[in-house]
Amino acid sequence: MTLVDIPGSKSITARALFLAAAAEGTTVLRRPLVSDDTEGFAEGLTALGYRVERGPDSWRIEGSPSGPPVDTARVYCRDGATTARFLPVLAAAGHGTYHFDASEQMRRRPLGPLTQALRTLGVELHHEGAEGHHPLRVVARGVAGGGLVLDAGESSQYLTALLLLGPLTADGLQITVTRLVSAPYVEITLAMMRAFGVHVGREQTPEGVAFHVPPGGYTATDWAVEPDASTASYFFAAAALGGRELTVPGLGKAALQGDLRFVEVLARMGAEVETGEDATTVRGTGRLTGVTVNMRDISDTMPTLAALAPFASGPVRIEDVHNTRVKECDRLEACAQNLRRLGIEVHTGHDWIEIHPGTPRPAEITTYGDHRIVMSFAVTALRTPGISFDDPGCVRKTFPGFHEAYAELRRRWDASGA
Repeated sequence: MTLVDIPGSKSITARALFLAAAAEGTTVLRRPLVSDDTEGFAEGLTALGYRVERGPDSWRIEGSPSGPPVDTARVYCRDGATTARFLPVLAAAGHGTYHFDASEQMRRRPLGPLTQALRTLGVELHHEGAEGHHPLRVVARGVAGGGLVLDAGESSQYLTALLLLGPLTADGLQITVTRLVSAPYVEITLAMMRAFGVHVGREQTPEGVAFHVPPGGYTATDWAVEPDASTASYFFAAAALGGRELTVPGLGKAALQGDLRFVEVLARMGAEVETGEDATTVRGTGRLTGVTVNMRDISDTMPTLAALAPFASGPVRIEDVHNTRVKECDRLEACAQNLRRLGIEVHTGHDWIEIHPGTPRPAEITTYGDHRIVMSFAVTALRTPGISFDDPGCVRKTFPGFHEAYAELRRRWDASGA
């Protein structure tokens, strides 16, 4: 059995940083993810005046429940979607003028539904370039709260940002959601808000699901960040493909992240999966069958499955993943084009991709600067010598040491001879 230590969850680290900054007291984050995205988030908090002390194994954040400690700041969000979407919302709860900008890649990604929701709540903000995109200026005078209707069919991060804001408003928030993708990420948010002292009500209404967020703020806590389930998918896929056994400690039955459900897809394809109290094991059986799967709720692992799909005995069809077209790149099209470059037959539609069995040939993968494209096609490369990447370093966004970790895994398996 091979044990693999996966870095902390990006999603959980970002939420924890927001909650810690907004809470009364000092929060300790244990084993946070250290990557370009999370360092960018921490630097953004520092620019807003929050005190963030980063140690080798834990970070300490001194909260400011009334909003950013400074009344003017310029924040560069790098490529981070959580940074670019969460920090303007945090700033809106304070008093001052705050400027936000991001990389060209992040500037292309949409903000419109979130900024429209903030305007509905009375927040003054200005898109200083293209409407609905960064750069953005927030003129903050606190947020009274109230009710709003949100379409979160493009990204669950819009809903998460507003849920996180709710306890910082004077009267609380009532958010009715008409559409929602990646719902498990919202469950992470609600669970973490409870840990910081806030319980969110929820009910089904004729208009959609209504969330009732009370005012009153957060209380600091000590929070251990679990391993990143999306990152674990590349290692689980490697085990399924290679007929090996691999265990990831720290991701078990109590894991918050919905992307751990990727192992259920592997089980449907023929792998053996065991999820224990505090670990998950995947055993490859030497066979992978075709499958049709709806990945709406675990769409960050769509590229992992797409990269694994050519080695199945039948077609792999992935459905309801339109939101992957507005990630760091159009991931659905990026997977299709790269698979075709490898000589694999692929068909696509508005929100689906179908991949047929084949033997990939060596080629250079076009990454589009997207970390998940690199890490996913590293799975394909396990069985296809000669695959390379035009920008292998973009993995620094979430896992700077990915290539070293994957190479070490291959060395361990080669040395075992099993």
